[in-house]
Amino acid sequence: MYFDVVVAGGSVAGLLCAREIASNGFSVLVIEEDYEIGTPEHCGGLVSLAGLEELGVIPFRKTFEHMIESAKITAPDGNNFTINSKKQRVVEISRRELDKQIAFQAQRNGAVIKVKTSFQEITDTGIRTNEEKIDCKIFVDARGVSSLIHKDRTGILSSAQYEIYADWIKKGNVEVIFDQEKYPGFFAWIIPSNEGKGKVGVAGRGINVAETIDKILEEKGNYSTIRKIFAPIWIKGPIKKFVEGKTVIIGDAAGQAKPTTAGGIFTSGMGGVYAGQAISKFLKTNNSKDLEEYQKNWTDRFGSEFEKQSLARKILERIDNNTINKLFESITPEIINEISEKDDFDFHTGSIIKLLGIKNSIKTAQTLIGGELKKLLG
Repeated sequence: MYFDVVVAGGSVAGLLCAREIASNGFSVLVIEEDYEIGTPEHCGGLVSLAGLEELGVIPFRKTFEHMIESAKITAPDGNNFTINSKKQRVVEISRRELDKQIAFQAQRNGAVIKVKTSFQEITDTGIRTNEEKIDCKIFVDARGVSSLIHKDRTGILSSAQYEIYADWIKKGNVEVIFDQEKYPGFFAWIIPSNEGKGKVGVAGRGINVAETIDKILEEKGNYSTIRKIFAPIWIKGPIKKFVEGKTVIIGDAAGQAKPTTAGGIFTSGMGGVYAGQAISKFLKTNNSKDLEEYQKNWTDRFGSEFEKQSLARKILERIDNNTINKLFESITPEIINEISEKDDFDFHTGSIIKLLGIKNSIKTAQTLIGGELKKLLG
């Protein structure tokens, strides 16, 4: 069996890559090891409408859940503030349905998709799956965080997300909870899918995520669990090389999820789009330099933002609960209003700078970050 390109991983990045390649008239096969496209759904499901539009996706009714109206940010001592997110046009979508929608786009363009088919190894002429040998010119690795686990475990955090029914979940209202003792290096979150239904998740370094999330739910009140997902997340930013010979690495496998939140529908999705465009060009010219355009285009678009997010992550990992509480006390209504009115969901380092109080010269923040301050503001 022969295809110009084989893509391992039927998620957003892999499917968008296949869509682009197929739209240029080349044969492409997507193999997905799970029994269904869109499963397991371990993503929070938040993405901006602007991001979806750039990815070439207008959400179907089944895909689109609802608009996010606000985000409540809570400190370890319970102090909190709420950002009005209406102007950022953030939506909560069903990842299962989004993946299926993009799979439909890819298939209509000519891509072939096979589920319950896993990548085994690269061969001299292509790849081997659990079922057969397939010859191809390009292999695309879109297998997600699992591809990174053996490369650098320091970038991996344990994570859990439960889908639940609970009357304390309010449609349109996201909640983020910081506590460096309970969720070291990350945070807990509540993302509504509808009134009384949503996703509660947690990630952190060196914690038992199941026990941690159970405690969060016990404190919140009555609930019923309908799904549990355990999956690692990557928070160390992009890998050094997206292209290795005739292997092209995209999405979470390339570290294209945000270092601050591990969210990556837009940034990983654009990795798939840029890769698909570069691969299509390479297949026409057979010039390896055309493949390199993929990494250049992605880095030109997101590199600076990801560097700043990585610096912000280093700062946040060094801050203890006492400092977080002090920073929350210093956040003014003017700062909250500026974030609500002007900031960008997809490029959010500016929001972090404001919340850290850096521009207001808070001594605690300045002491903590030292020489990294200039890099973050640069």
